[in-house]
Amino acid sequence: MDSNREEKFVFNQPRVFAERRDAAKILVDRLGYRMPLAIDGMDNRADLAFAAFPERIYIMAPGGRILYKGGLGPFGFHPDEAGRKLSEILAAVPSGAGG
Repeated sequence: MDSNREEKFVFNQPRVFAERRDAAKILVDRLGYRMPLAIDGMDNRADLAFAAFPERIYIMAPGGRILYKGGLGPFGFHPDEAGRKLSEILAAVPSGAGG
């Protein structure tokens, strides 16, 4: 996308996991991303399982149950919607439940 080129977020396709890890590190360093981050292996197993290309937001419960599945990005990618859903989920958690 043009905006990616303008903001210098264009990378060669990683060939080894270290290159993929380095690209993910840019997300943390340049964008200040502070949520836990998982990096898919070179077999793209998570991408295939979650149909997340190019981007998608999931909210998952401990144990892996999917509580929210957002639309495919970039046009179905709605972080505000995911934020509202996360607020609903957290409001429903009994106090003292931990987590």
